[in-house]
Amino acid sequence: MMDAPFSLMSLEDELSCSICLSPFDCPVTIPCGHNFCQDCLLSTWDKDTYSCPQCRTQFATRPELKKNTVLSAVVETFRMRSSKSEGTDLSGGGADLCAEGTDPCAEVTGLSTELSTAPKTKQAAVRCDTCMEAAADQTCLTCMASFCTEHLRPHRENPNFRLHQLSEPLGDLTERICPQHHKLMELFCVQHDRIICSFCLQQVHQGCSFSTLDQHRHTKESNFRRNLDLLDGKIEKNESALSQMRDIQGKLKDAATTRKNVLSAQFQQMRDMLDCEERGSLSVVDQELDRGQVKLRDLTKKFTQNVERMSKAKEDILSLLGKSRTQAFLQASFDLPPAANFDPYAPRLSLDSAKMKATHAFAAVLKEHLADLFKQPLEARITILKPGDPVIVDNFTRVTAGHLPLPESIMPPLKLKFPRSHSPGPGLAKAGQNKKPQKQVKKPSHEEKALKATFSGSLENVLDPSKKDRGRPAAEKPKEKPGKAEQAAAAGWTLDIATAEKRNDLIQYGRVLTLNPKTAHKRIALSDNFTGATVSDGPTNYSDCPERFTVCSQVLASEGFIRGRHYWEVKLSSSNFIGIGLAYKSMDRKGPSSRLGRNAQSWCVEWFNVKLSAWHDSSETLLPNPNPKRVGVLLDCEQGIATFYNVMDRAYPFHSFVFPLTEAVYPAFWMFSSNSSIALCKLQA
Repeated sequence: MMDAPFSLMSLEDELSCSICLSPFDCPVTIPCGHNFCQDCLLSTWDKDTYSCPQCRTQFATRPELKKNTVLSAVVETFRMRSSKSEGTDLSGGGADLCAEGTDPCAEVTGLSTELSTAPKTKQAAVRCDTCMEAAADQTCLTCMASFCTEHLRPHRENPNFRLHQLSEPLGDLTERICPQHHKLMELFCVQHDRIICSFCLQQVHQGCSFSTLDQHRHTKESNFRRNLDLLDGKIEKNESALSQMRDIQGKLKDAATTRKNVLSAQFQQMRDMLDCEERGSLSVVDQELDRGQVKLRDLTKKFTQNVERMSKAKEDILSLLGKSRTQAFLQASFDLPPAANFDPYAPRLSLDSAKMKATHAFAAVLKEHLADLFKQPLEARITILKPGDPVIVDNFTRVTAGHLPLPESIMPPLKLKFPRSHSPGPGLAKAGQNKKPQKQVKKPSHEEKALKATFSGSLENVLDPSKKDRGRPAAEKPKEKPGKAEQAAAAGWTLDIATAEKRNDLIQYGRVLTLNPKTAHKRIALSDNFTGATVSDGPTNYSDCPERFTVCSQVLASEGFIRGRHYWEVKLSSSNFIGIGLAYKSMDRKGPSSRLGRNAQSWCVEWFNVKLSAWHDSSETLLPNPNPKRVGVLLDCEQGIATFYNVMDRAYPFHSFVFPLTEAVYPAFWMFSSNSSIALCKLQA
């Protein structure tokens, strides 16, 4: 009779619910013969699906549940005798703690934190828990014990142990036991980011999403390895950019040395008179070089720091991956450094600025005229430089202006901004032939006139081409037809050839745009496959949608940009009551601030009556009115610059917006007056 309690205690597994792993509470039997707690069984059933959680038998209708009175009595007897033998009811204590609102997993989390921060010591070999001598071959997570090869035989040969879970030898079994319920912690609560046991899932963490430890470990390892691959790619790109910048720095130095040699050769023949001018011209090259090196040095420092930060992040990830079998690894978190979110780039630098071109042109022109002057006898020089109004040139020589015309054959190339060639150009090559200027000079174009004006600050005291026709009868002077430069000057706007761009250089970034009909105001009619827009007298039959402008007659393009360089051109029916700009997709479409430039999400240049203004965030900047027929827009997303051009024979910039892109920006258009229209141009070189 004394063995009865122990025989009953041996039935603990048979008297436990296979869902909650606790002794049955109000046990019920379903048609397949299996028993479960009534609440546990109901929690596994959906509204239309009924099956046995153990054998997976499907039932067409919901089975009628009745309490198994015999099994309930046996469970009650088991509970009474187990309470007497152990002194306390662990299940009841866990329920009380859960009822009080405490979290039994807090102790496990704290214990894991202490173990992760404690000094690491060399782990001893795991011994067999049965013989305590031989090294353990495997650990049974069901028995919570480790066994050597000999004592593991029952688990391998006895079918009663076929459901026991075996793993590699583990020496930290106590850390895997829930301190509250004394059960194996084999689940991970995703919502609370904690390791829990099955009792915790049924009580404190009931309703939380969870996964197995292997699933969570696999997910974390995958995330860390993806981050590791990302960092490797970013580091490689940064190192490639640094290598390119080192090559560019060497090329800049070589180009600077070449230009210094050319300038030194030109000034060698007049060093006694122009030594100061030579030093000034050489300093221009040094300034250009310094400016490029400063930019490269800053970018080099920034990218080097990015590589260091990402390398450190890589080491941290490798360190975490080395601890993937620990409890601390499962709760570790990691954030990528900000540098991993950006792609490195090598800047586009050259020594071909407008000032550099002007320096070369001035040296070549002055050399030729001094050579012509020195070939003359002394008496002829005095005749050429007859007394007049002397002027001071560079504070060291006195000459009289008016008799040295500027020959057209040695004009430097017209493009002074971002040239592609480092050669002096055909003009400078001709300067070395010491060719005398002809009396009949070819009529200069308006671009050449504008270019001469850029050099006048340096040459006006020595070379004055404007007086080349002095002494000719008025009837003999050629009558020039007003060109585009003169017409623009008459309209109050001056073409600046020094800042003009060749259209071919811009068209390489050309993009094909279409207008988005979902954004068009109902007074705007679209045509030509959504490349043209006109203000109509009556409303257009558009369907209502959130993207459509309802207050202002505006329309956005379908294409948005956030990376790279992009260029497009717009043909205007008239430069009045028309606006061209850019806008974020998040721009207001219905409110009073939905007009381009009247909010922080849009930028535009706007022709209103006789006034041209640049607008952003309701701030207006008045601009000279170029009265264009075609407007070009160059968007540099990397630099955050949008430049607007008056497109004629060349592209003349008249305004730029500088803003960092926080999201994709879309070309935008505003039209007000009836029959006003715009057309997106097909770009052709």
